[in-house]
Amino acid sequence: MMSKMNQFDEKLKQAVDIILKSKHAVVYTGAGISVESGIPPFRGDDGLWNKYDPKYIDLDYFFANPYKSWIVIKEIFYDFFGDAKPNAAHFGLAEMEKMGLVKAIITQNIDNLHTDAGSKEVYEFHGNSRELVCLKDNSRYNVSDIDLNELPPMCEKCGEVLKPDFIFFGEQIPEIAYRKSFDSARNCDVIIVVGSTGEVVPAAYVPQLAKQNGAYVIEINPKKSYFTDSITNLFLQGKASEVINKMSNQLKINT
Repeated sequence: MMSKMNQFDEKLKQAVDIILKSKHAVVYTGAGISVESGIPPFRGDDGLWNKYDPKYIDLDYFFANPYKSWIVIKEIFYDFFGDAKPNAAHFGLAEMEKMGLVKAIITQNIDNLHTDAGSKEVYEFHGNSRELVCLKDNSRYNVSDIDLNELPPMCEKCGEVLKPDFIFFGEQIPEIAYRKSFDSARNCDVIIVVGSTGEVVPAAYVPQLAKQNGAYVIEINPKKSYFTDSITNLFLQGKASEVINKMSNQLKINT
């Protein structure tokens, strides 16, 4: 009987062969890829929503209580997340893009780690935390240029409260990221799903649309997700950093 290690190696080899033969492979990432960078997921037993009330990033609450919202926003997304660095999974995907084997990364994450790792074509489905936006005049600021010791931060042009440029509850998905993500799903022949449970919609519709359009679905997750038994063709069980590091190294050898 084949050992679990041999089974994994066979599956990894199969994934590498499929990616090498693909014409348009894309990657779809969720919170799980950043856990090894010290960023906990929002949902689940260890999720942030078990510690913080999600109302603080509800758009209506934010407008009514910007100071209270910003205290929690600063603590989670800037004091805590601000020290996070890309891990081997982020760097491995950036290498795969440099090799020309990955055309784009569609991410649910707002932590900027794909960009920090060197990936160029990144579609941030839920926005990002590196920019602040004024909802009155649309002015944008890099968060590094804003003093978050003074809350809430204000627009220098009109004096309105600034909001992080990621999606709050009750807010629409950014139009450009939405369009590019679903266009990628329609056009890809392989989609690599990494660290996503498949629970968050409409983001979870991206891999589903890819599957409906004939794409081969490779999933990398430590345990089964909503995708595994519904759309996944090849399931590589393990930590994202370990699996993608091995995948990237084998792709280098074969290109």
